[in-house]
Amino acid sequence: MKTICALLALCFLPFAGATAATEQEVVNQSASILRQFRRMPERGIPRSVMRNARGLAILTVVKVGFGLSGKGGQGIVVARTGNGWSGPSFIGTGGAGWGPQIGAQMTEFVFILNTNRAVRAFSRDGNLTMGADASVAAGPVGREAAAAVTPTAAIYTYSRTQGLFVGASLEGTVIATQKSANARYYGRGVTARDILSGSVASPPRASVLQAALGR
Repeated sequence: MKTICALLALCFLPFAGATAATEQEVVNQSASILRQFRRMPERGIPRSVMRNARGLAILTVVKVGFGLSGKGGQGIVVARTGNGWSGPSFIGTGGAGWGPQIGAQMTEFVFILNTNRAVRAFSRDGNLTMGADASVAAGPVGREAAAAVTPTAAIYTYSRTQGLFVGASLEGTVIATQKSANARYYGRGVTARDILSGSVASPPRASVLQAALGR
């Protein structure tokens, strides 16, 4: 039992610091991730996919494991409104498990929300289960021709990984709205639905994210 507890503690140490990031740091990091994905024309997100997106989620997840595994991450979600992109609503994920995972991994995810239903799933002040509450598929990559098709899933996923992790899977991942982080960033209690609908104005300090999103 002591060995199990020690291994679990080791699993969570690498991302314990990540969860301590301020909301502005998460916003800045999300903007940086999006810019990096856009700099990969042959392997990145096609322009037409971005142009037709109803929303966008950016999440950094750290996983470690050696038989026992742990993961944790933070990020934001935004949605298109009648006046452009909404402000950021904060999201997070975490958990522990048992399986053939060996090693350590930090993965940067960009989720393209292709439908209004997918946006509504992220608008809850609760949990979203990937693959259950909204269908998920790897998104097309590369030039415009690669995306000249009707979306095959409510959510397209794109990822960039650093390190090594064996047996990782996105299916079944639970993503939760971080209500306390939203309250701190907006200076009052606001719901994810209010933010993503555009009812709450995007704070001026989110301008770095708005610039990265473009049109």
